Amino acid sequence: MPTPKNTILPLTIESLSSDGSGVGHYEGKAVFVPYTAPGDRIEARIVKDMGRYAFGILEKPVALSSQHIEPDCPVYRPCGGCCFRHLSYEAEAQAKEGFVRDALRRIGGLELPVLPLLASPLQQRYRNKVQFPVALNAGGRVAAGFYAPRSHRLVPCADCQLQPRPLNEIAGWICDFLQQNAIPVYSEQTHTGLVRHIFLRQGWHTGQILVCLVINGRSLPHAQEFCESLTARFPAVRTVVLNVNRQKTNVITGAECISLHGPGYIEDTLCGVPVQLGPLSFYQVNTPGAELLYGVAKQFAALRPGDTLLDLYCGMGTIGLSMVRECKELIGVEIVPEAVESARRNAAAMGAANARFLCADAGRAAAQLSAEGLAPDVICLDPPRKGCDEATLNAVCKMAPRTVVMVSCNPATAARDCAFLAAHDYRPVQAQPVDLFPRTRHVECVILLTRTVRE
Repeated sequence: MPTPKNTILPLTIESLSSDGSGVGHYEGKAVFVPYTAPGDRIEARIVKDMGRYAFGILEKPVALSSQHIEPDCPVYRPCGGCCFRHLSYEAEAQAKEGFVRDALRRIGGLELPVLPLLASPLQQRYRNKVQFPVALNAGGRVAAGFYAPRSHRLVPCADCQLQPRPLNEIAGWICDFLQQNAIPVYSEQTHTGLVRHIFLRQGWHTGQILVCLVINGRSLPHAQEFCESLTARFPAVRTVVLNVNRQKTNVITGAECISLHGPGYIEDTLCGVPVQLGPLSFYQVNTPGAELLYGVAKQFAALRPGDTLLDLYCGMGTIGLSMVRECKELIGVEIVPEAVESARRNAAAMGAANARFLCADAGRAAAQLSAEGLAPDVICLDPPRKGCDEATLNAVCKMAPRTVVMVSCNPATAARDCAFLAAHDYRPVQAQPVDLFPRTRHVECVILLTRTVRE
C-alpha cells in the first residue's frame, strides 16, 4: 500500500545504497534517506512513494550511530558534490566495498572474492582538476561554486575541501578580477554573458597549474593584465588558456582552445609516465589514488617478457605505458584524437619503441585487430561509465587472451560486462575496489578474469 506523502516513519538505517542514501525498512518497504549512516535511528518524512520502495528526508535524528560524524563543510548539503561528509571514512570504505560486491552479485550474478577496499592516500584536497561554474551570488557579485543536486542553481563555495587550496584561491582571485573589470558571467537562461566556467588543473608531482576560462566568445577583455596579474600572484601558473564554448549546452568545454600565456598545457607524471595535460585531456583526478589503481592493474596483468598487451579505451596511454617495460609489445586504442596524440608523445618521451597507438572506436578496432590475426596475451579494458559495447566484448573473446583486466569507474556496468565474459570462457578471479573519490559515492574497481578454455 502506498505511503502518503509527508508521513513520518520511524526507521533504523541498515546500509547505504550506491547513490549514498541510507536504507531502512518499514513494514517490508525499503526507504531511502540521504545524509544518514548505518545504525542511525531516525524519523523520516516520506517525499515520494514508488510502490515497492520510497524516498524520504531526515525529519529528526533519534539516536545517531558512531559512524555518523559532524560534516566539516558549510555547504555540504546544498552542494551537489560530496555525499559522505556526515560519515566516518571507515564506514564509507566499508560501503564502497559493498557497492562492488553487491553489483557483481546482483547485476552480474557473479560470486568471486572482493578484496578489502584500497583507501585513497588522501581523503581531503586530493583532486588535481576542478571545473567551477560561475554566476552572480545573492549580493550580485561574481562567485564560483558547484550546482545544487539535480539543478543548475549555483551554490557558492570559497574553499572546496576536495581541491588543493591554491586552486580555490585562484578561483576566488579570478572572480574578484571579473567583478572589478565588469566582465560579464554567462547566463544559461539568456545565453548571454562571457565567462561560463573556471577550469583549473594542477600537476600533482610538478606543481604546475593550468588556468582555463571557458567563455561564450573568443576573447577576454583585459587579457594581458589578467595573465600578468595572475602569474605574479600565483607563480605556479604555467599556462593560461581560453576554451571557446558558444553552444547552448550543458557540456562544459568546447573543441577550441586559445593559449593566452605559456604552452597551453602543464606537465606531470603518473606511475613514472610523463604526461602533458591541456584542458581537453582526460586524466584521473586523484593522482596518488590512480597510481594505486594502476598498480593493481599491473599486478593482475602479470605480464611476461614475450607478451603482447592490448589496452582498449587507453586514453592518454597511462595504464599501458605503466606496464610497457614488462611486455614485448603494447597496442593502445582510443577514439579521442587528442588523447592518442598525447599517448604517442608520452611513449616517445619514455623511449617506448615497443608501443603503438591507434585512433579508433574500441569495438571496431578490436574486431579489425582480431581479423588481422592479433592474439594478445593480456587485454586491459578501461571503458567509460557506460561500459563496453558488445562488439568490443565479442572481439576480446575471439582474440582469446589468457588474461583480461577490467578497470572500471562503474561497478554496475563492470558487473554486466564481466558476466558476458564469464559466459564466454572467462572466469572472474577477484575484484579489487579502489577509492579514487573519497567523500563521494563513486568507487573504482579492478577485476581479474582468466581464460578457462583454449581452442
